[in-house]
Amino acid sequence: MKTAVEELSPTRVKLTVEVPFEELRPSMDAAYKKVAQQVRVPGFRPGKVPARIIEQRFGRAVVLEETLNDAVPKLYGQAVDEVDVFPVSQPDIEVTKIDDGEQIEFTAEVDIRPNFELPDYQGIEITVDAAEVSDEDIDTQLDALRQRFATLTGVERPAANGDFVVMDLRAEIDGQNIEEQQASEVSYEVGAGSVLQGLDAALEGMSAGEEKSFKTELVGGENAGEEADVIINVKSVKEKVLPELDDEFAQLASEFDTLDELKASIREQVRRNKLIDQVVQAREKALDAVLEQIDIPLPDSALKAEIDARKHNLDHQVAESGLSRDAFFRLYQTTEEERFTEFETNSARAIKVGFVLDKVVKAEELGVSEQELTNFVVRRAMEMGVQPNELAQHLADNDQLTLAMVEIVRDKAKAVLGDAAKVVDTDGNEVDLKAIYTELNGGEAPEEEPADEDKPEA
Repeated sequence: MKTAVEELSPTRVKLTVEVPFEELRPSMDAAYKKVAQQVRVPGFRPGKVPARIIEQRFGRAVVLEETLNDAVPKLYGQAVDEVDVFPVSQPDIEVTKIDDGEQIEFTAEVDIRPNFELPDYQGIEITVDAAEVSDEDIDTQLDALRQRFATLTGVERPAANGDFVVMDLRAEIDGQNIEEQQASEVSYEVGAGSVLQGLDAALEGMSAGEEKSFKTELVGGENAGEEADVIINVKSVKEKVLPELDDEFAQLASEFDTLDELKASIREQVRRNKLIDQVVQAREKALDAVLEQIDIPLPDSALKAEIDARKHNLDHQVAESGLSRDAFFRLYQTTEEERFTEFETNSARAIKVGFVLDKVVKAEELGVSEQELTNFVVRRAMEMGVQPNELAQHLADNDQLTLAMVEIVRDKAKAVLGDAAKVVDTDGNEVDLKAIYTELNGGEAPEEEPADEDKPEA
């Protein structure tokens, strides 16, 4: 087999492949067998029709077509390996020449990963947040803990922002009750930001036993998007009461006997979290520093596929929410146009990140051990709330083990970039990542998930 490469652009090539007919022999034998199974010839059992009879009755073209359907995809794969290109899209293949018994020729146009040189990433200077723990950090954690153990107490006053109300809701359009737009005994925190516009404003100042209506646009069901009168009947008003910060609270909320012991534990955990943040920031900023030094052209098909995948995932999220499209975006305080703009930016970065990390993988000769793959599956299974063996089977059944290995090895490449950097914190202190590894994990680098925008959509 002979392969020639023509560069159509920095991200697209055309392969011209010439194949001696002898190399088609295994596919041709398979083609005869397949055709023999499909045709019916008097005097011959299915699958036992000789090759010469098949050619006499149905023509050699039938066999050649079946041969090429089987052989060309395999030959294309061999050609790609021989010329050392990295396809990122499905090829456009055309058989351009058939000399029966001599050779065939076909062309394949395909988008590829562009060629680029990695800059020297040893000693890149980056700055991360300091790991010093402040009293404010401790207070923030304690306040979050108090919120978890807060109690609701009924009050004889109008509802205010932050109070909880129990209410009945119903909706009417032109005086007609909408059956599916009814709910009873709904508990809601005033000011939480309901997708039902106007609800928070209507609830403020209402007392138990009061009823009020307001006009708004329905966000779900058959009448989504239509204006309706929503009637609220407040059943009760409750305020959130936070527990006092004392030894009794420490015993309630933790395994410690005193508030001082609880604070000391929180301080240590916050410090560990800040050390982990330093590692994550070092890796991300080292990667950003590398990306800033190179201009990588992006294959149009890869970028379009990535954006389309994110849009498809968004459509699925909207459908699963049960909300109208407008209400969904309102809930997340964004717009469809803003999300699409984010998709374009994040998709381009995700593809560039993949290209760079794959280069680092090759340069550093990184691989994935069986134990690393097992650890990945166990960790991901815990996040998903499933059994590790179930997830492993799912990955295997859906040909996703390779994707998992790519994710693992790219994480290792990102760690290489972070470790190679010269890291200081915002106070000017040198940050020794290996010392952090030793303190946190006995010398092993903490595992880190890539940021969502850096993950290509499945």
